[in-house]
Formats: sequence, structure tokens, C-alpha cells
Amino acid sequence: MTSNYEVRSGGRAVARKSASTAHEALFDYLRGLGCRDGEIVRMGSDAAAWRGAIYKVVPADDELLNGAA
Repeated sequence: MTSNYEVRSGGRAVARKSASTAHEALFDYLRGLGCRDGEIVRMGSDAAAWRGAIYKVVPADDELLNGAA
């Protein structure tokens, strides 16, 4: 089963991903930026650093994804 996640950097949302886990959503996003696995510094199950930036994944608000206010 997949869940919707929001990837954040510096307190702002930079992407929304659908994945089985927060870790999977984050690594999918970072790989899409061109990051290699060896360049990622894992900081727990929901956060990682790459090139000095820290990325965190939080569950996405499904109401926003579906267009409801």
C-alpha cells in the first residue's frame, strides 16, 4: 500500500511523492535530482542530507492532494 508524502527542504515543500515508506519517497526524490545513493547522508527514517541541504519527509495532507479545501 502506498501513502502520499511531502518532501520539505528549509521549511518549504519541494515535492509530493507517493511511496510505500517515507524513506522510499525521499530517496526517489533525491535520485530524481541526480543524487547517487553514496552521496546521501541518512538522518533517520524520514530525513537525509545531500550537498549541505537537509530534506525531510512528512505525510501529505490528502485533502490538499484531492483539491478539497
